[in-house]
Amino acid sequence: MKQDLSTALQDKRRAAPSLSTPLGGRAARSAVQEALLNRAAKPVLFVLCLLPLVWLVYAAATNQLGANPAEALIRRLGDWTLRGLWLTLAITPLREAAGLAALARFRRMLGVFTFAYASLHLLAYGWLDMGLDFGEIAVDIAKRPFILMGFTAWLLMVPLAATSFNKAIKALGAKRWQVLHKAVYAVSVIALLHFIWMRAGKHNFAEPAVYGAILTVLLGWRLWKRVSTKRGRLG
Repeated sequence: MKQDLSTALQDKRRAAPSLSTPLGGRAARSAVQEALLNRAAKPVLFVLCLLPLVWLVYAAATNQLGANPAEALIRRLGDWTLRGLWLTLAITPLREAAGLAALARFRRMLGVFTFAYASLHLLAYGWLDMGLDFGEIAVDIAKRPFILMGFTAWLLMVPLAATSFNKAIKALGAKRWQVLHKAVYAVSVIALLHFIWMRAGKHNFAEPAVYGAILTVLLGWRLWKRVSTKRGRLG
């Protein structure tokens, strides 16, 4: 039976029109969907999410982080936190725009890795920059607004990471869980403010502007979707 099914699929692929036609586009989308549902897809994503950390550890061990390795490590961990957060927020728009429902199964892993990188970013700051002097860390958080922004974003991520498992969803209930996880939007805005404020000290706004533009698109799409849905109901 498996052989018959395989043969049938091969026949369909041979008979399918080019990708320039709607049917060809559907066939390509179906193939991507099957790949995303493959058992190996999550392990591949897991390895990809680990690669930046592996590279940073290797670069630190081999003195490839420049003249100030501590600062470089702290900042690059922060960069990967932002990238992970933006990728997590991009899942829903990409899923709906491309018609790839299977993308949703990767959102949790991306979110957990984002929290892991944020925690390592905070740890690197507390250890390498402040020597794990918690009194000094508390003073620094209160004194420097961009540190306060970053710490606030991390605090807001804690309950999201702690409730990212099926048991937590069942315990909270789907509606309350969804309301709680909308805090990711506040996290993203605060994290961007942290990044902008940090780069403002060196008058470097180019990279924050790129991150800001991407976030504007991601959050703007959600606002547009919400307004469109409400209009559809009223209509």
